[in-house]
Amino acid sequence: MGDQTSTHLFRIDGEDIYLQEFSIQDANRICKISNEPEIAEFLPDWKTTKSQRINWITNYEIPGNKAFLDVAANLSDKDHHILKLGIFIKQTGEFIGWCCTGIKDELPFPNREIMYAISSSYQKKGYATKASKALIHYLFTHTKMETLNAVALINNNASNSVIQKCCFTYQGERMIDNKRYYHYMLSKSEWDKKHK
Repeated sequence: MGDQTSTHLFRIDGEDIYLQEFSIQDANRICKISNEPEIAEFLPDWKTTKSQRINWITNYEIPGNKAFLDVAANLSDKDHHILKLGIFIKQTGEFIGWCCTGIKDELPFPNREIMYAISSSYQKKGYATKASKALIHYLFTHTKMETLNAVALINNNASNSVIQKCCFTYQGERMIDNKRYYHYMLSKSEWDKKHK
């Protein structure tokens, strides 16, 4: 499912979307989307200037993705590697958001999470769910990960809906940075049962 394209960027194919590792060319779109009010409200840490984002992509996100992909086949719930992928419309190649996985330090072990954001222009079209399912499938079939987490602010109805559509099980509420979140978990065995 994951492969290297002709431009040597890792890609996960979806239905009418694909996920692809960040590149410098994505900096402007990431910056624009992260500054949209609907995104900034729920993901304030993603807000940056274009020069900050270029720095992060160059010095952290590209090397971080490479480190993840270099050891992906042996990654387990204990590993701290991060994978950040852009979400693109297949037909046009437009960058519309991101879907990522990394360790959520505020959660108890096993604490790997998936997270996502979609530009407000493309919300309510199922893209976040499709992207999340594609990443979950990749993680459960190409790594040794057994458990994934997701969190969403309790007032973020759209995100909670995406998480539920991806078969995560509600675990309760968590306080993170003085805000109330719903916490969900998904095991590889549960995913496999629902996707046979």
